[in-house]
This record gives sequence, structure tokens and C-alpha cells, in this order.
Amino acid sequence: MKKSDFWFDLPQEQIAQTPIEPRDHSRLLVMDRESGKCSHHHFYDVLDYLKEGDLLVVNDSRVIPARLYGTKEDTGANIEVLLLEQKEKDVWETLVKPGKKAKPGVKLIFGEGLLKGEVLETVEGGNRLIRFSYEGDSIFPVLEQIGNMPLPPYITEKLQDNERYQTVYSHELGSAAAPTAGLHFTNELLDKIKAKGVKVATVTLHVGLGTFRPVKEDEITDHKMHSEHYYLPQETADLINQTKANGGRVIAVGTTSCRTLETLGTKQGLPLHTEEGYTDIFIYPGYQFKVLDGLITNFHLPESTLIMLVSAFAGYEHTMAAYDLAVKEKYRFFSFGDAMLIVNDADKQ
Repeated sequence: MKKSDFWFDLPQEQIAQTPIEPRDHSRLLVMDRESGKCSHHHFYDVLDYLKEGDLLVVNDSRVIPARLYGTKEDTGANIEVLLLEQKEKDVWETLVKPGKKAKPGVKLIFGEGLLKGEVLETVEGGNRLIRFSYEGDSIFPVLEQIGNMPLPPYITEKLQDNERYQTVYSHELGSAAAPTAGLHFTNELLDKIKAKGVKVATVTLHVGLGTFRPVKEDEITDHKMHSEHYYLPQETADLINQTKANGGRVIAVGTTSCRTLETLGTKQGLPLHTEEGYTDIFIYPGYQFKVLDGLITNFHLPESTLIMLVSAFAGYEHTMAAYDLAVKEKYRFFSFGDAMLIVNDADKQ
């Protein structure tokens, strides 16, 4: 398939700049996976489409305030550093602007000296490895103090509350971007879901900025996916195995949870067991799903790997028709936008 097969026209004003309040009042398009039939709701109505014996799998990764503004120690020149991945305790792979000012050996100062860094080397893609130093045992409290949320480039408004770019169940620090499908859940909605007999389990996949990297190749199979760190707890593996054995549905909240489960389904087959590692799985039409029975996801960028994943799960024609409908019905798109639920037998339970 060609990249251009996944193009659709999206008016600029439908790119959500701020989150809806409360979280679960965003809109929800429900699609039947087999027929492609769609219906329009609010996110809190997701409760009506889940049934006893289902399992929701959420990504509990937490976004770090990974954008740092600082200066070069020798010249005082301004510099911007984005933390991408922790390589060792205090060594991070980073994206630096302007890159030409960040040669190996250059020393950087952030937050009036609360955090210092030294550029170690330039790595693949022009990224820099930086070793940081600070007072205390961990860099994370310092980042909470002086770091900024790394909002995607299409969001131009300043976020008033950093917690709105975190899911309510976020726990494991390490993402450079939020697993945004989970932003719609409130604790109250999760309690109602559990009370209905639906189990909720966690995986961890630390979202890298590669999630926003555009597909440049015309043939989508030529695209190389970025690699991201994942962890499947044994408790979650057990719940997936039980759900499958009992005929329940495993529903991933977000493409990150989906990619984690399908990585493990491909490597291990069923039953699953605990595992930690890195995945660069690329899911596009023709892929045979091993674990997933349902997907909750936001509306994604044209020609992105994310719309390709949704097309693999829901079917290409169903997906593109749903996106055309969402544009026509003025749904809000991308990270702070509205959501889709894609399941077989999409009737109220």
C-alpha cells in the first residue's frame, strides 16, 4: 500500500488545542469492526459497550516534563533539550536545538544551576547523549521542578495543567509523549467499568517521539519504525490468558497498548507470560492480530503509522470511511481530541 492511501483532508480548526473538561465528556465514535457501522456518543457511554468478562489493557507510562530550556556554560547562548530515552542512570539520548551548539564536551546549565549537563557524543539521527548532574538521588524531582511538558508540534496553546497530559492511572515515568487514548478516562468512570465486571490491567510502553515521525517512504513497507521499551507484568499476562480462555474480549486502550500486546502475541503466542524488552513492530493492513479483540483510540494524523494500525484492525475501507465521517461530523482530532471504540458486536450491553 502507498502512503497516499492514508491521506484525508482535515480542517485546521478540528485539531484540538486544549482538552475537554471533564475528561470523559469528549465525543466517542463507536464502530462495529465487522460491518463498519458507526454511531455517535460521549466517552462516558463506553460503559454501555463493555460487558462482564471483558478486559481493558491500559498503558501506565507517565510523561516526563522532558523539554528543558537552558544555556551554554561558556557563552550563555540559549539551548533547548528534549529528553528522549534514559540510557543509563544519568545519561539520556536527547534532541538538541540548535544542534550545532551541542558538540561533545559542551557544558549546559538549566534552572539556574539546579541541573547541569555535558554533551558526551552525537549518535544516530543527530541526537546527543548528555550526562546530567544535580543534587539528590534522582533526576525526576528536578525535572518536575524545571521541565516542561513535551506537547506535540501541532498543539500551539500552552497547557494550563500538566496533569491533563497524563492519564489518571499513569505511574511509570519514561514517556516523551502521552498515550493519549487513555486521557479520556476518569477514576469514577474506571470504577463504574470495574463494577460492571470488566477487569482493567496495565502494560508499560514508554512512548518515544518517533510516534510523531512522519512516514516519508511512498511504499509503507519501506518505513522503519522507532523502537520503544515495554513491560508486560505477569499479573496482566494471567488476566489476558484467563479472558481469552473464558471467551471474553481483550480491548487495548491506545495504539501503544495494542503494539505491546501484539509484539508479545507475535513472539510468544498464547498463553502470554511476563516479558520486558524493546519493540519496533509496525502494524498495517494485512497484519493478523494475535491478542486484540477491541481498540479504543484517538483520531490520528493523515498518512501516519497510527492510522495504518487502525486500518489493520478495523479494515482499510471501514477506517477511511469513519475518518471521513468524523471530519464531516466535526470531531476533534489528535492528542486532545475525541475517541473511537472499535469492537465486534458493537451493541449496547
